[in-house]
Amino acid sequence: MKKFFYLFFALVFLASCGPQKVDVLILNGTVYNGVDEESKSVNIAIKGDQILEIGEFDNSKFEATKVIDAKGQIVSPGFIDPHTHADRELVLQEASHNKPFLFQGITTVVTGNDGESVYPISRFKELCLANGIGTNVIPLTGHGTLRDESGIKTQTNPDEAALNLMKEKLKQEMEEGSFGLSTGLFYSPGSFSTTDEVISLAKVLKLYNGIYDSHIRDESSYTVGLLKSVAEVIEIGEEAKVPVHISHIKCLGADVWRYSDSIIAMVEKAQLEGVQITANQYPYRASATGLKSALIPKWAQSGGMDSLRYRVEKSTTRKKVLEGITKNIKRRGGGKSLVMIKAYDKNLLFKDLTTISDSLKLSEAETALKLVLGGFIRIASFNMTDYDVENFMSQDWVVTGSDGNTGHPRKYGSFPKKYREYVQEKKLMSLGKFIQNSTAKTAEIFNLKNRGVLKPNYKADIIIFDPNTFKDRATFDNPFVLASGLNYAIINGKVSVDNGKFTDQLNGEFLTRD
Repeated sequence: MKKFFYLFFALVFLASCGPQKVDVLILNGTVYNGVDEESKSVNIAIKGDQILEIGEFDNSKFEATKVIDAKGQIVSPGFIDPHTHADRELVLQEASHNKPFLFQGITTVVTGNDGESVYPISRFKELCLANGIGTNVIPLTGHGTLRDESGIKTQTNPDEAALNLMKEKLKQEMEEGSFGLSTGLFYSPGSFSTTDEVISLAKVLKLYNGIYDSHIRDESSYTVGLLKSVAEVIEIGEEAKVPVHISHIKCLGADVWRYSDSIIAMVEKAQLEGVQITANQYPYRASATGLKSALIPKWAQSGGMDSLRYRVEKSTTRKKVLEGITKNIKRRGGGKSLVMIKAYDKNLLFKDLTTISDSLKLSEAETALKLVLGGFIRIASFNMTDYDVENFMSQDWVVTGSDGNTGHPRKYGSFPKKYREYVQEKKLMSLGKFIQNSTAKTAEIFNLKNRGVLKPNYKADIIIFDPNTFKDRATFDNPFVLASGLNYAIINGKVSVDNGKFTDQLNGEFLTRD
């Protein structure tokens, strides 16, 4: 009988000493964990949706369903994109794969930016999960959306009842998992709000450990100016006592070129005084926005398109509108710098304003007005300098973002372009720094507790890319081309890109604030 028990326990012991079953093993890669700037030659074991172990362990310790030999490749946390407009595609069955972002190495996208979000968040979540989503999603609540939902729209000074209604709606959104409030203070209806209104709403975020994310009021010299707009963000952070984040920081137009030095000094002073302020940036010298937002004077946009049409029908008001458009064209660098990247007429695509005006035999201002009245047009505006782009990029508090939207190559290429141009070619930053500012630092900004770092018990959002072929391929002439060089993407422990091919699995999750 004793022999039987000894034999039984020996078998149990031997079984327990056998290899542990895991789902994925990543071996032989050059691993950047997102925190350390230097790489390590370590292996990674994934079980379920988490990293089980990372280190120099013996491969025989685990028995894996899938083994990836990452020799000669970079292994990194999946990139986190803090500013996208992916929500427009994520709710569509045919586009919910989110491949333009996924093939950049992005495993998590922030949505609801520029003050515009799907409302309520519960509806957005329902739409996303109905089809499945190709990447993780972080939702923000749009300030402009709250204004519209509260009946305020373009009012300049909403009464106390309307403001309280906005605050209640924001509270509901935060309780349903929103990560914070986004504003588009350059755009209507956000442009009609006061700083005090935004501070009042931002104070709600304090109750939920949320973030204030802002497309600032003026990135150039349209209204209050760039420096005052940055100062406004700092004031909101000071008064509301919440983290503030500037979305796609830039110096837009000749009037504000080289203002980056002053802005950096402002931000660093605010940080020393206790304001948690950060920013994101896309690595292009061309911005993108609506033609109306870029060129039509703000006062003429009040009341919407019907009001604009009425104003341009009157000769005196029309003259004033055209004068404002002319100033804004100059501010943007002239008609040649304004290229149509999304239009109601395909014949306009990728043509600049000067070329179109010549063909119509109209002034550039008259042409711009005609185009705006004809329907929505999105433009690329070539109006930034290398000095400011690189100056901002060198700051520890600036992370990588895409502002991905249809027609601009940044939707398909921001992260690999930054790697190719600023890590490989210009050597402005190290690979480790690039990965830090695309993963762990962004996770910290949005208070993600278990993503953005390669560490045991963290979610297994991992990418593997070839350091020699990882690059952007989208251009302004052909902006819809997927990036190359991403060999593997693992999202929540499941393989979404396998040996460079999309697996057709929608492995993303709709994340909500803890």
